[in-house]
Amino acid sequence: MKFGEIVERLGGTVVVENEDGEITSAYTSDLLSDVMGHCGDESVLITIQNHLNAIAVCTLAGIEGIVLCHDRQPPDDMVEAAKREGIGIMTTSLSQFEVSVKLADLQPSSKF
Repeated sequence: MKFGEIVERLGGTVVVENEDGEITSAYTSDLLSDVMGHCGDESVLITIQNHLNAIAVCTLAGIEGIVLCHDRQPPDDMVEAAKREGIGIMTTSLSQFEVSVKLADLQPSSKF
């Protein structure tokens, strides 16, 4: 799935586009050390963390995009870093739970 398809599914607003990245999974967390340890490549991060460190973590973990929930807006330095690193950013009024449910089919088959 492409980043734009996620934006459409969530009814969100694109702040930084990522037209090339393929997204195969989603991960929800506000603890960036947790994200680094558990979020895989080709993912979208669902969070409220709207600061520059989120972009650094995405770059290290191979994350293609960020969904900022509760209408959190990224500051200018975050937007500029995302553009440099090719990481998409979108905002939505939805909660992390609501976004997670809407993107649940991105998860690989679970052990449940």
